[in-house]
Amino acid sequence: MKYLVVGLGNIGPEYADTRHNIGFMVLDELAKQEGVKFSNMRLAYYTEVNYKGRTLHLVKPTTYMNLSGKALNYWMNELKIPVENVLVIVDDIALPLGTLRLKPQGSAAGHNGLKHIEFTLGHNNYARLRFGVSSNFAKGRQVDYVLSGFDDDEQPELPALIDRSIEIIKSFVTIGTELTMTRFNK
Repeated sequence: MKYLVVGLGNIGPEYADTRHNIGFMVLDELAKQEGVKFSNMRLAYYTEVNYKGRTLHLVKPTTYMNLSGKALNYWMNELKIPVENVLVIVDDIALPLGTLRLKPQGSAAGHNGLKHIEFTLGHNNYARLRFGVSSNFAKGRQVDYVLSGFDDDEQPELPALIDRSIEIIKSFVTIGTELTMTRFNK
C-alpha cells in the first residue's frame, strides 16, 4: 500500500518555522523520527518511510504554496497513488492553535495552497489534516500573520501538536479516514 503525504509550505530560510510552513515542520519531524532525509527531487523535497507494511511517500513541494497542486499532481501520477491515499497537511487560521482536524474532503476555505490543489485536481475530494494556527491578526494582516513565526507563548505547544499530527498520519494510513477522525477529531 502506497500513500502520498504532502506537507504544505514555502521553501527558503525566510519561511522556515512560520505558521504557513507547519506542513513542512510535521514532515520534517516524521522524517527525523524515522531516520530518513529529504532529497531535492522534481517539484519537491521527497523521502519515503515504511510503516506497518505501508510506504509513505513524503513530499514537501518546492513550488511555493500557491502552486502546491503542481507537485501533488506530479507525484500522484509518478507514483500511481490514488487520491484516496493522499493526505495534505495544511495550516488553518479558522482553527485555534492546538486543534487538529482530519477531513476526508472540503473547501479550500481561502487557503491558496488548497485552492491550487483543487484547481489542479479538478475536485476537492482528498483528505487533509488541518493544523490550527489561530487567527490572532488585525483585519487585512492575514498574509503577514501566516508568514510569521509562532509566538513565544505558542512555541512550547508545538512539539506535542506535531507529534499528534504524526500519530494522525500513521492512523490515516493504517485504519483510514473515518476511524482516524473518530479517534482524533475532538
